[in-house]
Parts: sequence; structure tokens; C-alpha cells
Amino acid sequence: MNSVTPIPVISEKQRIEHNKLSKRIMRETGRAIGDYNMIEAGDRVMVCLSGGKDSYTMLDVLLTLRTRAPIDFEIIAVNLDQKQPGFPEEVLPNYLRTRDIPFYIENQDTYSIVKRLIPEGKTTCSLCSRLRRGILYRVATELGATKIALGHHRDDILGTFFLNLFYGGKLKAMPPKLVSDDGKHTVIRPLAYIQETDLIAYADWKQFPIIPCNLCGSQENLKRKEVGRMLAEWDKKHPSRAWSIFNALSNVAPSHLMDRSLFDFANLKPTGVVDPEGDLAFDPPSFEPTTETSNLDQQGLSAQTEHALPQSQIIKLVRQTAKA
Repeated sequence: MNSVTPIPVISEKQRIEHNKLSKRIMRETGRAIGDYNMIEAGDRVMVCLSGGKDSYTMLDVLLTLRTRAPIDFEIIAVNLDQKQPGFPEEVLPNYLRTRDIPFYIENQDTYSIVKRLIPEGKTTCSLCSRLRRGILYRVATELGATKIALGHHRDDILGTFFLNLFYGGKLKAMPPKLVSDDGKHTVIRPLAYIQETDLIAYADWKQFPIIPCNLCGSQENLKRKEVGRMLAEWDKKHPSRAWSIFNALSNVAPSHLMDRSLFDFANLKPTGVVDPEGDLAFDPPSFEPTTETSNLDQQGLSAQTEHALPQSQIIKLVRQTAKA
């Protein structure tokens, strides 16, 4: 007698939550793609599939969005088999064949190279990333891919920002779109606006056949994990904090930082013209939130900033008071 796998029964509450989750991820992925013009008509998008929750979700979402998009573009899933001991090499091909998704598996033993060159207990991420990047760029060229899609999300972008800030002395994050260091490829991150908790929930719902990464996932003391724990704690206690910092990455004021290559401080002179975005030099900075910088409704946070005065109006009132 053949056994039949039972269909999971979900409650009405779960169905509603799944629907909300799906809509939120689809909406925010589509918004990121539109904001940065990530995918254009005729593109061949190489989706880098590692077997983790992020890349599975990215592939699933892009396939759905392709059916709804007003433009035509191709998708090909690519996996780099790095020959890690115990890597279940049949999992991804079986999944992709089942879903009738075009794919290509590149076999390269980068695991042995990394283990040979990096002492035990030391961070392998940097070397592994460089090796993987070079291989994927070559594969993209061979496959005729016009875009390389990576599964980095909001928390990855914030994590990179804080790592550079804390340990690199640099205001630098992870852009949603960039040109590769060899100048030949466009790299995109469609999940840039998605919080990691949503990706965990989505992968759990869809029951993707997750493959763990033994090469880097076992290193519990990585600085990135420390930053990740910090962000997770903020999301629990102060949900708007991480989103406020994330929004700040696209709301930069070079004139109010200290980088002389971005703003000509040396030749700065009074113009006699009122600048509504200018600085109130003798006043402490105001940290009242404004609707212009609050993009938090999508996370279920209330629009608590509706009644905050715009900075330009505050400046106007202060100057009128000074004249009086």
C-alpha cells in the first residue's frame, strides 16, 4: 500500500498571516527593484542559489514577480558547489527540476583552498567570498547573464554598515545595485528592503529544502554575528530604530558630515541666500522624527510622526523669532 504524504492543515489565522507575509515581501521586493531599476526588459537574471533561506526566497519571489511584470526577462538559477564535506549535491537539482526552473551547477573545490590557507578558528569569510565572487562572475559571462542577483536583505545591509563603522572607520554599507569590481557585471540585491525575520517565516512556510553552510555558519564568534544579535535585540525592544538607520542610508547630507571629497568645505562661503535645509549652528540638533524619513508603515508601526514640523518650517519660525 502506497503511503501518501498528508497535506498540512493550517488555521485561518495562519492563512491570513501567510497572505500578509507574501504580500509584504512581494511588494517590498518589487519596490526595491523599481527604486533602483534592477531588472529591465530582456534581462537574463542569474539568481545565485546557495540553498539557504534568503536565496530560496529570492528565487521564489522573482519567479512570481516575473509573471506579474509588464516586461519580459529570463531567470536562471546558479549554484556553486564548493565541495564541502557532506554537501547534499542532489538537493538543489531535484528541487529545481521539480519546479521546472532552468539551472546550472558550477563545481569548484574552494572549500579545500580555504581550509588549506586559513588557520583553524580564523574567519574564512573574506577569502571564501573572493573566490566565490570570481567564479560567479566568470559563470555569468559564460551564461550570458546581464544581471547577477544576490540574496542579501535589510539586516545584511545594516550589518555591513555597522561593521564598517565599528571596525573600519568608514560610512559604507552594501548597495542594492552595483557594478562588479571587474567592471563587467551588474549585481542586484532584490531583497534589500526585506527584514530577515520575514525571510525566516517565508522559508518556514514554503518548506524550502534548506542546506546549511558548514564553512562559515559554524564560526559563532564572527563580528557579523555580534552585530546581528544587536540588530535583533533592537527589533525586539525598539522596532523603529533599525528602520530609522536603514532609511538614513538613503537620506545622506554630505554638508553635515566631514568628508572633504564629498563636499567642498574649503571653499564654503556665505551666499546671503536663505537655505531651508541649512544648519542652526547654535542650536542642538533636533531628532524629532518626520514623515519624510519614516517609511515604517510596512512593518506595522504607526505613523507617529504625522504632526512633526518639517525642518524647513522650524528654521523659518526660528528666524522670524530672531528678527522680532
